[in-house]
Amino acid sequence: MIVVLGSVVVKDGGVADALVASQEHVHRSRAEPGCLEHGVSVDAENPNRLVFVERWESMEALRAHFAVPASRAFARTLGALAAAAPTMVVYEATALHSNGKGRA
Repeated sequence: MIVVLGSVVVKDGGVADALVASQEHVHRSRAEPGCLEHGVSVDAENPNRLVFVERWESMEALRAHFAVPASRAFARTLGALAAAAPTMVVYEATALHSNGKGRA
C-alpha cells in the first residue's frame, strides 16, 4: 500500500477557494482505480493549512492518478493559492491491522 501525506499553507483570503478545489479533487480521486482513501482537512492550529491523506493500492495506481489531467490542473490551482510550496511525502506501508476499525 502507498500512503501520501501532503499539506499546503494557503494565502490569506484563499482558503475557501482552496477547499472547494481540494474537495472536488478528493471526490474525483476517490473514484479512480486503486484509490483506497483520499481526504483533505483543515489544520486545527493553522486554519490556512490544508492537510491531505491518501492511500493507494500500488505505486502504479498513484502514478496513474498523477497522470490524470485533472490532477495536474488541481496542482496548478492549489499552487496559485499557496503562500509557500506545497509539501508531499510518499510512503510504502504495510497495514498492521485487518479489522477495518483502526485497531491492531
